[in-house]
Amino acid sequence: MKIDIGTTADGRTISLPLKRANRHGLVTGSTGGGKTVTLQRLAEQFSAAGVPIFASNVKGDLSGIATNCPTQFWDLFGTHGLPIRTSVQAMGSELLARMLKLNDTQEGTLAIAFKKAEDDADFMLTTGDLHFMLIDMADNRESVCQKYGNVTASSINAIRRNLLTLEAQGGDNLFGEPPFDIRDFMATNSAGAGMVNLLHADKLMEAPKLYATFLLWLLTELFRNLPEVGDLDKPKMIFMFDEAHLLFTDAPKNLLQSIERLVRLVRSKGVGVFFVTQSVSDIPDTVLAQLGTKIQHALRAFTPKDQQTIKATAAAFRENRGVDVKRDITTLGVGVAFVSVIDEEGIPTKVEKVSISKPSGQIGAIESLERDVILKASPLRQKYSYASSEGEAAKEFDNRMRQERGLPPLEANGDWPEGTYAAYLPNLTVDAVRRPTRADALRRVASSFLILAGAAGLLYAGTHL
Repeated sequence: MKIDIGTTADGRTISLPLKRANRHGLVTGSTGGGKTVTLQRLAEQFSAAGVPIFASNVKGDLSGIATNCPTQFWDLFGTHGLPIRTSVQAMGSELLARMLKLNDTQEGTLAIAFKKAEDDADFMLTTGDLHFMLIDMADNRESVCQKYGNVTASSINAIRRNLLTLEAQGGDNLFGEPPFDIRDFMATNSAGAGMVNLLHADKLMEAPKLYATFLLWLLTELFRNLPEVGDLDKPKMIFMFDEAHLLFTDAPKNLLQSIERLVRLVRSKGVGVFFVTQSVSDIPDTVLAQLGTKIQHALRAFTPKDQQTIKATAAAFRENRGVDVKRDITTLGVGVAFVSVIDEEGIPTKVEKVSISKPSGQIGAIESLERDVILKASPLRQKYSYASSEGEAAKEFDNRMRQERGLPPLEANGDWPEGTYAAYLPNLTVDAVRRPTRADALRRVASSFLILAGAAGLLYAGTHL
C-alpha cells in the first residue's frame, strides 16, 4: 500500500510506501505555499488506508477534511471540540517547567514539589493543588530544605507567578477530570477508515509554550502507552505537529535531547511524526536526520539569512541532476513542492519536483453548524463531557493515583458528605418558625385569665387584712 502525494511533470506518481511512514516526515514552506492542502492530502490518504491521524488545526482550514473522512474534533478549552484533560501529577515536572518557562533553579524547586507530593501521597490534580503545595513548602521551608535540599522563597514565588500567567492564558483547562486516554485517538470507523483527530488550536496558539508543551505531552503519552511493535505493514498512528518550530525555540539542551530520543524511539511503537514548519532550519540537525519524507514548498528569500536557509534546504535532499532545488525553490507555484520519500528498501529517493494532488474533501473550514453535528454524534461525547463536582473529581483522582502506586483507597469515614453540611446547622429561616395554631391562642387566653385572676385574688386579700 502507498500514500500518493502528487505527480511529476512527466506524469509519474510520487508515493510513500505505507510501511515506511513511521520513519517520520517534514513539510515546510513559506506562508501561502500550500502546506495546509498538502497536510489534508496526506491525512486523507492515511485515513483511507486505515491509519488514524492526529493533527493540530492552527488556522482552522483542515476541518474541511470532515466532509470526506471520519473526523473527531478536540479542543483544550472544550468549546470547539471534546476537552483534553490530564493532571499536574501526570504531566510531570520537566514538561510543566517547560510550559512555565522556568530556569534551572526554579525547575529544581518544582521537582521537589512533585517529589514531596509523591512522598506525602498528596497528589496534584489542578494548578490550584500545585499552588497549595508550594504554599505548604514555603510555610515549612526549614523541614523541606532538611529533607529535599535548599528551597528558596524567591523560586517558590516565581513559580506561582508563572502559574498565574499560565492560568490567565487558559492553561489550567488542561488539568482536571476525567483524564484523557490517548488510545481514543486510535480509532477507525465501520468501513475501516482511520479517524482524523483535529485539535482546534487557534486560541491555543496565543500561548506558544503551552501549545508546544501540550503536543509534546501527547506524543509522550503515545510513547508511554503503546507497546513495542517494530516495523509494521502500516503505522498504528500518524502525528502531525504544525508550527513545529515552537517546540524547539529556546528549548534547553536537556529537553532537545529528550525530544530527539522520543522521535527516534516512537518509531518502534508504530507512530510516524510529521513536523510542519516554514523552514528546515527550524528543526535541529539531530532531529532532521531522522525525518525520511521531505516535502518542501516555496521559500521566499529576501535577506542573507534566507539565502543560507535555501542552501541548507537544498542540502537536505538527495541530489537529482534533473532538478535544481537551489535555483527553483523561490519560484515554485502554489501546490508545487520538492519531494523525497523513503523507498521500499528504506533509502531516500532522489528529489523530484511534484504537483501535490488535490484533496478529495472540502478545501477550507467547515461551518460551525457542521462541526456541532459531528460533535453531538461523537461516541466519545458522553465520556469526555462528564462534569463531576470538584470534590468528586478530587476523590476519583486521588484513589486512581493511589491504586496505581499500590496504596489503599482513601476512607470515606469521618468525611462531611458534600452538600449535607446544612443538616448540622440551626435553621434560622422564617419558614422554620412554627406558626401559632388556634389551640395555641386559647392556651394563651387561658393563661392570661389565670394570671389576672390570681392578681385580683391577691389584691382582694390585701384589702381585708
